[in-house]
Amino acid sequence: MTCVRCQHQTCKRFGYFGKRRIQRWRCASCNSTFCEPHDKLMRDTITTRPEVAALVVKCLVEGCSIRTTERLTGVNRNTIMRVLLVAAERSAKLMRHKLENLEIARIQCDELHCFVQKRERRVSIEESDEVGEQYTFLAMDADSKLVFSWLTGKRTTANTISFMRDVYARTEWGLRPQLTTDGWGPYRLAVEATFRQSVDFAQLQKVYSRLPLRTGYAPPRFVEAVSRVITGDPDPHHISTSYIERQNLTLRMMSRRFTRLTNAFSKKLSHLKAAVTLHFAYYNFCRVHSSIKTTPAVMAGITDHIWTIAELLNKA
Repeated sequence: MTCVRCQHQTCKRFGYFGKRRIQRWRCASCNSTFCEPHDKLMRDTITTRPEVAALVVKCLVEGCSIRTTERLTGVNRNTIMRVLLVAAERSAKLMRHKLENLEIARIQCDELHCFVQKRERRVSIEESDEVGEQYTFLAMDADSKLVFSWLTGKRTTANTISFMRDVYARTEWGLRPQLTTDGWGPYRLAVEATFRQSVDFAQLQKVYSRLPLRTGYAPPRFVEAVSRVITGDPDPHHISTSYIERQNLTLRMMSRRFTRLTNAFSKKLSHLKAAVTLHFAYYNFCRVHSSIKTTPAVMAGITDHIWTIAELLNKA
């Protein structure tokens, strides 16, 4: 073996590394170590057996945490997180192609709160925006229950505009949908910058009562919902965010990272985004919705059958 550094041939075997047991060498002249030529794994490569990878994904999208999945499948937690990232990347590419030019009459939008590493009150000024509170913006077709757009990040005006641009880009040109959001203020600016006057836009502001101070977690008490017409002429009977708020519950139940009062919260923003992407790929294409008796993708006319997880991973 020739040294890759000094080109001398005074090299001796120096053990192995990795699961594939790649041979390492050490040069007696310059004391440098190197390995023999081998094919490097790409970032989007899953080395786990397909049936095991499908089982890992099944556990993750059905509410299991990383360590629970490790105990159920026998797969190392590092491999599970790698499968999560690769499967989410493939699913994102697939849905960028599938979820476009959608004919949607009624859109509902909302945000779902969670956090990365720590609560916002414990985040210092020096830490990045990837730590602390994170919100997942969601957009759903109220008829087919298809979640066709989402964005995970800070709840800022810039992210709201980016999210609404994606919502606008995925709907078919020339449509005038009815859009209902919650009372988050930047939605008005975001809708004006994207849809302009080609939308019937209303906001539904929910009012909650103040509860006396108590220890522990306690949700506020709902009082009333006040609707405000912002643009166009929306149908008052369809000014609602009920479907998208029910989707919030589905996400909290099926993704362990969103479950309150546990230690299963995300430690990295990249893994949180991957979990959200994988959840919606499974929800749209694989999971049968109880009210429409099929998947949202079939109901929306995107595909003609219910996909399996293995098919979802192989389609991308």
